[in-house]
This record gives sequence, structure tokens and C-alpha cells, in this order.
Amino acid sequence: MARLIVAALAGLVALLSPALALALDKVRFGTNWLADPAAGGFYQAAADGTYEKYGLDVTIVPGGPQANGALLLLFGKLDFFMGGDMIGNFLSAEAKLPLIAVAADFQKSPQMLMSHPGVGIDTWESLPSAKPVYLGAGSINTFYAWLRLAYGFKDEYVRPYNFNSAPFIANRNSIQQGYATAEPFEIERQGGFTPNVFLLGDYGYSTYATLIVARTQIVEKSPDLVQRFVDASAIGWYHYLYGDSAKGDALIRRDNPDITEEQIAFSIKTLKARGIVDSGDTLTLGIGAMTDARWKDFFDKMVAIGLVDARGDYRKAYTLQFVNKGVGLELRPK
Repeated sequence: MARLIVAALAGLVALLSPALALALDKVRFGTNWLADPAAGGFYQAAADGTYEKYGLDVTIVPGGPQANGALLLLFGKLDFFMGGDMIGNFLSAEAKLPLIAVAADFQKSPQMLMSHPGVGIDTWESLPSAKPVYLGAGSINTFYAWLRLAYGFKDEYVRPYNFNSAPFIANRNSIQQGYATAEPFEIERQGGFTPNVFLLGDYGYSTYATLIVARTQIVEKSPDLVQRFVDASAIGWYHYLYGDSAKGDALIRRDNPDITEEQIAFSIKTLKARGIVDSGDTLTLGIGAMTDARWKDFFDKMVAIGLVDARGDYRKAYTLQFVNKGVGLELRPK
């Protein structure tokens, strides 16, 4: 009789397994760049079964220099998108686009300035006098406009940065923009020195980054789906930063074969050391945390530089409905 019961249960599980697999909600999540540790928590959640545990079958769609993930999201080709910073959300709200930020998985933007060590440009206060300043075109009217207003940086010092750090390496009196998880590694590898790194978020540039952005239609019609994706992604980040990241890294290398293990290790170390993912409000509210005060603060700064309209309703750019619930806090090392 016992054998018959076991056999019957085994047969029932076999019959139910396909149905359980079909029950997973399919989700397409687009990143804003090639696969790398800046999206590591999402890759980890996909690789280690966290998304599946939350009833999700997530396909990660890597971005790149020619991709427009926000447009794909807007037209329903993606369910969620990894936004860069809050500026895009302000502009979407201003244009009344049906897009909304539902979580902020980076408490600080990785955006930074770097300088050569030992030449008198070793402090934040010394940076405005450095020249030239190598900047990408998109930075001049965003964070550099804020730097001009807040710290007195000069337009006449600006030179183009086209993702080639050779001019910066050659000129010891220059400074250059970059991402803390990327350019400093290349400078060490190509230039043979460790640059000074100044994370803009540590000096008042208060944007969140790596925001999870959704269409308002999904938020309104499928809030449970949004909540599960936000929660599972937060768990993925805890696993990636504080657990064994091997599965997530393997998936990153699958989607981006050009990335090296050394680059991955450097990026993870930087994410942790700089508090990019887990710092400030996340220490009590959990990864993905957002606050009204932080959104208001950055909105006011962007109004001051003329990037967004003061008459716009910045509160349409985000919702706190899915965050600040302490999900995953127990996974942080004591």
C-alpha cells in the first residue's frame, strides 16, 4: 500500500510539473547597456532561481550603444527597463509618457570624475581648476551643468570624451568622467596607475540610478507582478553582493563574452566599497529603497540648471508602492 501511495504521488507530481512551469509569468527585462556587474543582481536572480521562486520566467534583454530600451518598454516590447538615472523619469513625466519608476537598485549613481594622483588634483576642491575636462556629449547639460552651478566648474575647460581614455592618460593635469565600475579599471590596465575617483553622489549629485521602470498600465493592472519582480530583484542583489555570484557572473559572460573575470571582480568590489547599491536608506528599508524627499531634492537641482520644468509634477515619475518593505535585509552580513 505504501508503495502504491508513493507511486501515485510521484505520478501526480509528474503531471503537475508542466502545469507549474506554465504558471510562471513571463517577463522581459531590458538593461541599458551590455551585460556587466552593473546589472549583476538581475542576472543573479535569473541564474540562481530567485525569479522562478517568485513565479517569474525572466528573460534579460541586454542593451548597448544602439539600443533604446525605454522606447521598447513604451511600446510593450519589454515589461521592465533598467533606467539610468532620475532625469529620464522626470522628462517622461513632463512629456506625460506612461512610464514610472518602481524601485531604485542603485542608491548612488556610479557616475564619477577621476584625476591623476600626485599632481595637485587629489581633492574634490581642486577639481574645478583642473583642465582639460573630458566629457561625453550627454554630460554637459546634465551633471556638468550642476557642477558648474554648485561648484564653479568651467565650460571652457571641456573637451570631448568618446570612450577613449588615451587623452586623459597622456595629460596628467586633466580630469575625465566615467563610471566607477568601468573606467578606473581600464586606467589601471592601460595607464599603469590608480586614478583618484570622486563619486558624484558623494558630493551632492543625489540621483538614484539603475531604476526599475515599468509602464503605468502594468503597475495599475498587475501590481502583484510588479511587486514580485521588485522583491526578487532585491534578493538577487543581496545574493550577488554578499553571496556566491558565480551563477550570475556566468550568465553575464554568456551575454557579454568580451568581459573578463578581472573586470567583473573589480566591478563587484567597487559596488560594495562605494555603497552604490546598499547604503543610506537601504540599510533600514532594503535594496531598491526610494523616498519622496530624495526625489524632490534631485528634481529641485535639475530645475535649477534648467533641465526640467519647475511646473512639472515630478511625483508622476515614480511610486513608492513597491519598495521600503525591508525585503532581503536578513541577507546582509551582520
